[in-house]
Amino acid sequence: MLKRLIAALFLLLAAFCSRAADYTDVYYTTTEAGWGFFLVQSDTFQFIAFFIYGPDNKPTWYVAALSDNGMGSYTGNVYAETGTYFALPWNPAQQIETAAGTASFTPIDAYHATFSYTINGVGTETKNVQRQTLTPYVLSGSYSGSLVGSISGCANPAQNVPVFTYRFNLAVTQVDDSSATLSFTIIDGPAPNLVCTFSGAISHVGRLYQMPNASYSCPLSLATAAIINQFHVTGQGIEGRWHANDGGNCTESGHFSAVDLSLR
Repeated sequence: MLKRLIAALFLLLAAFCSRAADYTDVYYTTTEAGWGFFLVQSDTFQFIAFFIYGPDNKPTWYVAALSDNGMGSYTGNVYAETGTYFALPWNPAQQIETAAGTASFTPIDAYHATFSYTINGVGTETKNVQRQTLTPYVLSGSYSGSLVGSISGCANPAQNVPVFTYRFNLAVTQVDDSSATLSFTIIDGPAPNLVCTFSGAISHVGRLYQMPNASYSCPLSLATAAIINQFHVTGQGIEGRWHANDGGNCTESGHFSAVDLSLR
């Protein structure tokens, strides 16, 4: 029974690790106001609509259909679209899609990427881009969910934990877009109602938040500091990732996801 449970947990972790990161957002480069693109991702496919300027300095739209190339980038073709003047009834015969070049989106981290595109007969552009922040999200609330994590790289291999999972209740308090506290109450840990807390300044980039220098307190961990990445609201609640150094070369990392209890 125990062996089957461990095997199931390994499969859970493998499935978690293999899922494609989601880069859906609005992107721009800080040095070129008015230039940017919308990226919508479906598993390992990305649709990008980018707005640039033509030789006449007028807005020009292109779209790209990119797929994961297995080497850290999404690559594919660029298309130019033409259609009926917006003030007239749509005429399907006037909709024309023309192959116009190629493009690639290469993530640097969860927040930044390199975007390169070639327009046939015009040239190639490569830009460092980042998610564009629009308005603050409300993170504060009461949630319930689960986490999955691991401890690895320990100098003493006996301290490594390939996978651990816990259910929790989570209370999040937020001060504008400047700081937040995440208080996890573990409800199925080694002792009842253990409380683990992350607290610190937050930065907001696009759809995501980051807590780069979190104060970390948890009876289940030796770490006193941590990094929370890709912390964001979802359609049903909230999720994020954390990373901490437990000492002895041990690295603790994991992912949490929870539903908003107010949606019941």
